[in-house]
Amino acid sequence: MTKHIFVTGGVVSSLGKGLTSASIGMLLENRGLSVRMQKLDPYINVDPGTMSPYQHGEVYVLDDGSETDLDLGHYERFTHSPLTRDSNWTTGQIYKSVIDKERHGVYLGKTVQVIPHITNEIKDCIKRLATEDVDVVITEIGGTVGDIESLPFLEAIRQFSLDVGKENCVYIHLTLVPYLKAARELKTKPTQHSVGQLREIGVQPDFIVCRTEQPISQEELAKIALFCNVPDKCVVEERDADFSIYQVPLDLVEHKLDQMIVDRLGLTKAKALDLTKWHDLLRRLRRPENEVTIAVVGKYAKHKDAYKSIYEALDHGGIANSTNVRILRIPSEDAEREETRALLEKVDGILLPGGFGERGVEGKIDAVKIAREYEIPFFGICLGMQCAVIEYARNVLGLVDANSTEFNKDAEHPVVCMMDSQRSIVDMGGTMRLGAQPTSLLAGSRAAGAYKSLDIMERHRHRYEFNYQYRDQFIDGGMTIAGTSPDGKLVEVVELDDHPWFVAVQYHPEFKSKPTVPHPLFRAFIAAAVRHRRGAKDSKTNEVQDDEY
Repeated sequence: MTKHIFVTGGVVSSLGKGLTSASIGMLLENRGLSVRMQKLDPYINVDPGTMSPYQHGEVYVLDDGSETDLDLGHYERFTHSPLTRDSNWTTGQIYKSVIDKERHGVYLGKTVQVIPHITNEIKDCIKRLATEDVDVVITEIGGTVGDIESLPFLEAIRQFSLDVGKENCVYIHLTLVPYLKAARELKTKPTQHSVGQLREIGVQPDFIVCRTEQPISQEELAKIALFCNVPDKCVVEERDADFSIYQVPLDLVEHKLDQMIVDRLGLTKAKALDLTKWHDLLRRLRRPENEVTIAVVGKYAKHKDAYKSIYEALDHGGIANSTNVRILRIPSEDAEREETRALLEKVDGILLPGGFGERGVEGKIDAVKIAREYEIPFFGICLGMQCAVIEYARNVLGLVDANSTEFNKDAEHPVVCMMDSQRSIVDMGGTMRLGAQPTSLLAGSRAAGAYKSLDIMERHRHRYEFNYQYRDQFIDGGMTIAGTSPDGKLVEVVELDDHPWFVAVQYHPEFKSKPTVPHPLFRAFIAAAVRHRRGAKDSKTNEVQDDEY
């Protein structure tokens, strides 16, 4: 029977349940087990697609077009677990499914209630991942114990052990042990209260993982164990990573959490751990041979999690090039200021990520101009590509009024416009061009050289595109159309041949980058930044190939 691990969180939000879940998944995979991962979110939105990045952070897109929680990015970066629509469920989706069934007469004659109908729906979502080929399903429960929104999910996982047997379930509770500087001591009471609330619901955690800034003494760990009704060895310290989140799995191994889970669930087919590749990537992070500064000019740069996958992919590109990547986060509305312009002129690379709406777009366009004129390696993603097209049209092709119809519906030169397939759409949620789409690359282009292929699949999330009517004008003006949809109608990649490294893409390559397999474009971008830093645009770099991992 498939085994189940449920990860809950207490005391405060943003403790890192997703990172801890992903780390456990990675460790079990490295022990030869087949793992599936899942996030259950308590908010009523159907998905985060219509939510502001300031509210929810990054919207992570899967191959099948699902717009999901950013924690699924951790799952994909740490594990090989295939993620689908069944990997992220929200209260909105659960209730929508139940109401649809009620309208179709599935519950005919019955009063539809939270228990058992909502909780049964939640349990069915968990069971969908427990196929015959899966050894372990890891389900993360969003929110914080004590929140009213989380109660149906916690009740569902309480019932779940009764359905499949307690021997097939493990409950891991992630909590905070705060350090009070004034008193110079750690406080265990918040953890005791959090576990107490969980036990009132009927869930007794098997393991308690304690996030902390300071080392927790054996006496304090024993105190937590006593008051939370778990053995001493099942209270695990998870100290803040001193230099990288990729250190977390090794910290859990040090406390033998993976072995205790294997023993508790009776996973007899589990093999010994082999973390050679993981130790190697941490070595590269600790002892880089180069350093570069990359400016990320974004609409949501003030929110650290809004571009989570971008920042991780840049680190992955650094790992591939044995390079420490210093990230300079610049709000795009600030890019028009003289002091910011002077700062951008001195960086080793400029990256423009995606976004929606007019705010800060002119600052992004100014950043593109600086990268182009000062020959600074440039990488544009989604809106970043659209801004690159607008800048080139205005300042090189002489189309002064060039713009996107997203920002100016009456622009004289709409070099970026809404896709034809989007014009009749009314609903906002889940209706963009989403998920993995094929792209055909131009032979000899920088993109083709990075991918070492002419046919690729990348994830998309957009409504606007390069206006095909201006294609010949751009080509004649010196911009290379380096990638299109297979039918040639949608422009996916643009490049400038007379620039050291200028590549912009309509898709989101950051979603397919892993620390052990950096995305080809991020790897090539950081390599170009290293060359720029050295002042030798055509010199060779010590870039590492994927097969060395």
